[in-house]
Amino acid sequence: MKTEADSNDILECSHDDKPRPYQCRVCKKRFVTKVGLGVHKQIHSDHGVELYSCTQCGKSFMNERYLRLHANVHSSKYRCGECGKCFRSKQEVTIHGRSHSSDRPFECSVCSKGFVSLPHLLRHARIHSGETPYKCHKCQRSFNTVGTLTAHMRVHATPDRAYKCSVCEKSFSRASNLERHMRCVHSNRRPHDCRYCGKMFKTVVELRRHVRTHTGAKPYSCRHCSECFTWLDKLKSHLLKSHNEGSWFTCHICEKKFTQSRNLKAHVLRHQSPAN
Repeated sequence: MKTEADSNDILECSHDDKPRPYQCRVCKKRFVTKVGLGVHKQIHSDHGVELYSCTQCGKSFMNERYLRLHANVHSSKYRCGECGKCFRSKQEVTIHGRSHSSDRPFECSVCSKGFVSLPHLLRHARIHSGETPYKCHKCQRSFNTVGTLTAHMRVHATPDRAYKCSVCEKSFSRASNLERHMRCVHSNRRPHDCRYCGKMFKTVVELRRHVRTHTGAKPYSCRHCSECFTWLDKLKSHLLKSHNEGSWFTCHICEKKFTQSRNLKAHVLRHQSPAN
C-alpha cells in the first residue's frame, strides 16, 4: 500500500484479489479504477470543487456521467407510477417501489426491521454498532454515511456562507442552495402538478407529500412495532410517546412537555401574552 504523491488523504492499494483495489484514506470508500478514485477525491478537497452543474435545478456533480444519470430525474424516464417521483435508473424505481408495499426483503438481524435494499440495511446496522467510519480530515468529526460527510465538508469549503439572498439576506454555503432558495421561496413558479387533482407545487418534495393525501401511503414505519405513518413528524411523536425514543421539549415555566420544538415555542409565547 502506498500513498498518492499529490495527497495525504488518498491510498492506492496494490492489485490483489479484491474487486476494488483503490481506497480513499478519508472515508475508506473503495474504487475499481484509479480514475474513479481521482474523481471521488474532489469530495474531500479544500474547495469542494464540483464541475458539472444541472441547468434545471443547479445541482452540481464531479463528473459528466453522474450529471447524465441525474438528468433522468428531470426527463421522467424512470418514474414511479404510484407517487410520480422520478429516478436516475430502472433499478432505483424498482427499489423505491417497495416503499409503497410491505416488501422489505433485507432484514436487520438485531431488531428485525426490514429494508427495501441492502445499502439501506447496511446504513441502519451502524446504529447498533455505533460505527461512524467517515471522518472529516479538517475537524475529526465522524459520520455514519459518506453523504453526511460530503454535506459536512461544504461547511469547511465556504464557512462564511458567501452566497447571500438579495431579497431576505439569508446566506448559503453553495450557489446551488441559493438558487434553490430563490426558486422555492421568492418565486411564484409552480412547475410540479398533482396528477390526481391538478394542484401545483414549487418543489418535487412538496408534491410527493401532497400525493400521500390521495394515495394514503404511509412510508414511515416504526422500528419497534407495526405502526406506519404518513408524515415523519407523526412517526417521531409516536417513537417518543410509545417507545420513549427521542427528546422531549420542556417548558421552563410550567414544565409541560412537547414532542416538537415549534409547539414549545408557541406555548411559551402564550405564557408571555398579556392575557396570561
